[in-house]
Amino acid sequence: MAKKNQIGLDEKQGKQLADKLNNLLSNYQLFYINARGFHWNITGDKFFELHLKFEELYTDALLKVDEIAERILTLGHTPLHSFSDYVKTSEIKEVTNVSKGKEAVGIVLDSFSTLLTLEREILSMSADANDEGTNSLMSDYIKQQEKLVWMYSAFMK
Repeated sequence: MAKKNQIGLDEKQGKQLADKLNNLLSNYQLFYINARGFHWNITGDKFFELHLKFEELYTDALLKVDEIAERILTLGHTPLHSFSDYVKTSEIKEVTNVSKGKEAVGIVLDSFSTLLTLEREILSMSADANDEGTNSLMSDYIKQQEKLVWMYSAFMK
């Protein structure tokens, strides 16, 4: 019989989920810092609109960082907590000196693509592990981000 973790899930599957969640955490940390930079440095005729939108993005990312880290802890593992670890494990890369709206929004859309891919992988893994907590979290993130992709894509037209 497989060993169970503190919330009754298979320990091996819980570790695999925690590892994948740590990867998602790293990507959110880079997404957060990039969105923060866009917020600070955006210029041009869409300044007021995008300044607020980037603030919404980084505020939401900060909440998700906390939720993901707490989920990793709930699974009985340790969240990554150094920026060097985030940079090493993130598919999203840090960007600098982006001040043009369409360039920044393009980077946001690319980042959402990365996040959604990871979230769907975690959704599948959590379903296989009977981990409703992680599954629900990923489902909520996916639903929200799919709408944001539509909205930010409309801006790019």
